[in-house]
Amino acid sequence: MPELRQNLATREWVIIATERAKRPHDYVQPHQHLLTEAQLPYDPTCPFCPGHEELDLEIERMPVNGPWQTRVVENKFPALSPKGELARTFDGVHRSIYGLGYHEILVEHPSHNTTLALMSATDIDVVLQTFYSRGWDITRDARIEQIIFFKNHGIQAGATLKHPHSQIVALPVVPNNIRYRIEEARRYFDDNGHCVYCVMMQDELEKGIRVIDTSQHFVAFALYASPSPFHVWIMPRQHSVSFLFARKEELADLAQILRRVLRRLYLGLRDPAYNLVIRTAPAKEIGEDYLHWYVTIIPRLNSTAGFELGSGMFINTALPEESAIFLREVEI
Repeated sequence: MPELRQNLATREWVIIATERAKRPHDYVQPHQHLLTEAQLPYDPTCPFCPGHEELDLEIERMPVNGPWQTRVVENKFPALSPKGELARTFDGVHRSIYGLGYHEILVEHPSHNTTLALMSATDIDVVLQTFYSRGWDITRDARIEQIIFFKNHGIQAGATLKHPHSQIVALPVVPNNIRYRIEEARRYFDDNGHCVYCVMMQDELEKGIRVIDTSQHFVAFALYASPSPFHVWIMPRQHSVSFLFARKEELADLAQILRRVLRRLYLGLRDPAYNLVIRTAPAKEIGEDYLHWYVTIIPRLNSTAGFELGSGMFINTALPEESAIFLREVEI
């Protein structure tokens, strides 16, 4: 029988469609799908490949001296601009704010034909350190309310360039989706006196069936109420509200487990498209105890249609428990 499951943290319902459920192997990408590693290591037309640095307005690089490992550059087609004042307009029922903010590209690696799943943990650690560094720099701008760190991998996930890269978008408002999650976390904390995310993580560790991987500082698991196939959360064991509070050793540990999880997806499903998001507290709420940051990975293995748009509820045709077992069994 189909089953409705609720995410305790967000109170969102999803349908686990057991009658329509597919086996994990049904989601493996077809053999004609071109793997990232099969592409050329260097593309002379790619703006992010070494030798084209003068084409970008560079903001930061690691390391500072010598050949670069990561670079942060301005987006040539930004959604927002850091220039200007935070002007609000109220005209009857119409409200607007000047499009102020940051929209930056993090070039993750010099090689054109790689991705996080193929990089070393050391390389991924540098990517995370770059996120961390830029996050703190942007947070110092009092006009900014929320920073979104994310990666689109593959055309189905919204990537328009093949060179490995992530994005950083900083907003002058807290989006309603994030504000809603904050309010639910606050409500649970007020009712129960502890963090809802800590409770969920502890439950996953005790049951074990949906746990994909663990490390000293992090737990990776398939979400009980997963809205989509192979939906993964990677959560710090230690309660912490913001990615920007992560210690150096925690970032290094996150790089290790992130590599393993992404490598399981890459090898098990043949390099699927996915979105990766670091869900972290708003810039001005990093002192609140009820929030808990984490990384979410959303493989793009099905499409959103009329029911999802009309209801806001998702239908998942993959059992999270089977997805977790499948990923655990992938040899990396």
